[in-house]
Amino acid sequence: MTVETRPAPKLHRAWLIAGAAFVALLASAGFRAAPGVLIDPLHEEFGWSRTTISSAVSVNLVLFGLFAPFAAALMERFGIRRVSATALAVIALGAGGTVFMTASWQLVLCWGVLVGLGTGSMAMGFAAMVAARWFVRSRGVVTGVLTAAGATGQLIFLPLIANLAVGSGWRTASLVIAIAALAVVPVVLLVIRDHPADVGTTAYGAPADVEAARPAARTGSVRRALSVLGQAARTRTFWLLAIGFAICGATTNGLIGTHFVPAAHDHGMPQTTAASLLALVGVFDVIGTIFSGWLTDRVDPRILLGVYYALRGLSLALLPQLFTGSVQPSMWAFILFYGLDWVATVPPTVALCVRAFGDAGPIVFGWVFASHQLGAAFAASAAGLVRDQLGNYTLAWYSAAVLAVIASVASLAITRAKKSVAVLAT
Repeated sequence: MTVETRPAPKLHRAWLIAGAAFVALLASAGFRAAPGVLIDPLHEEFGWSRTTISSAVSVNLVLFGLFAPFAAALMERFGIRRVSATALAVIALGAGGTVFMTASWQLVLCWGVLVGLGTGSMAMGFAAMVAARWFVRSRGVVTGVLTAAGATGQLIFLPLIANLAVGSGWRTASLVIAIAALAVVPVVLLVIRDHPADVGTTAYGAPADVEAARPAARTGSVRRALSVLGQAARTRTFWLLAIGFAICGATTNGLIGTHFVPAAHDHGMPQTTAASLLALVGVFDVIGTIFSGWLTDRVDPRILLGVYYALRGLSLALLPQLFTGSVQPSMWAFILFYGLDWVATVPPTVALCVRAFGDAGPIVFGWVFASHQLGAAFAASAAGLVRDQLGNYTLAWYSAAVLAVIASVASLAITRAKKSVAVLAT
C-alpha cells in the first residue's frame, strides 16, 4: 500500500519581507531610545540646558513625523528597498556625527535633522506600506508586529546605551547606534522587494485567481503626498485621527520616552535603573501591540482607540505619586500597564486609514503620523521647559492625562465611512 505524502507548505515570501522589515525597524529604533538616557550626560559635559537639548529632540520628532508621508510617496516611486536602505545610512551618519560635535547647533543638525529625516523614512508609514502591499490576510497582526519593532529596539538599545553612557561615555553609545543602523543595510537590500509581482507572487491571503501585477510607478512624490493630504483634510475622519494621534505622540515619545528617565533620576533613582524600567516598557509593548493587531482584525478600531486613550490618561494621572528612589510595586504596575498601551494605538489607526482612504491609506497614515510627531515634539520641549521653570515634571504629567481623555473622545467620535473616492482617484 502506497502512502501519498504531501509536500510541506512553502513559506510565503511575504513573511520573509515582514521579517526583514522588522529587523530594519528595530535598528532604526536605536536612536529613538537614546535621548532619554543622554540628556543628563550632555548637560553635564557641555552645560547645555535641558530646554536646549530637548529642542534638538523636538526637531528630530518634527522631521520624523513630517517626512513620513513624503517617504511613503518616495517608496511608491523609487521602491521600499532603496528608500529604507538610504534611510538607515542617513541614521548612521547622524548618530556617528554626534561624536564630533562641540556646539548645540551641531546637536540639532545631527540629532535633529539627519536622524530625524532618516527615522522619518523608517517610520510607521514604512510598516503600513509593507503590510498593505504584502498582506491581505493577517494584515492587522503584521502591522502590530512591525509596530512592535520599535519597542523591541527600545528593549535592546536602552539598557545598552545607558550602561555605555555611564561606563564608556555617550560617544561610544552613539557609535553603537550608527554601527547597528549600517549593519542592517545589506539585509534590506538582499531580502526586501517592493511588490509581490517582483517575485511572481501575490500578497499573502489574496485570492488565488488574482493576477500578480506591479502597480505603475508614480511620479511627482511631493505632489502625490500633498495631493493626498489635500483630499484627506476635507474629511472629518482625518482630523479626528490626527488629533488623537497627536496626543498619542505627546503622551509617549514626547513625554515618557524623553523625560521619564530624568524625572525618575530627580527622585533619586539611578539612571541605569530608570532606563531599564523604560526598556521594560518595550517588553510589554511588544505583547500589547501584537495583541492589539489581533483585536483590530476582530473589533471596531474606533472602540479600541477610545479605550486605549482613556486608560492611558488614568495611568498618567497616577504617575507623579509613583516616583521614588527605588522601584516599588506600584511603579512595576505602571510599567506593565503603560507598556501594553504604548503603541497599541497604531494597528487600529492604520486600519481606519485604510478603511477610509483605500490605496492612499499608507500616505494618509503618514500624515496622521506626522501629527503624532508634532505632538511628541511639543511635549518634549514643553516638559523640558516645565522642568527648568518649576523644578519638577508634575504639571507635565497631569496635562498629558487630560489630553489623553480628549483623544479618547475624538476617537469614539469617528464615524463609519466608505472609502474616499476622491483620494483613491488621486
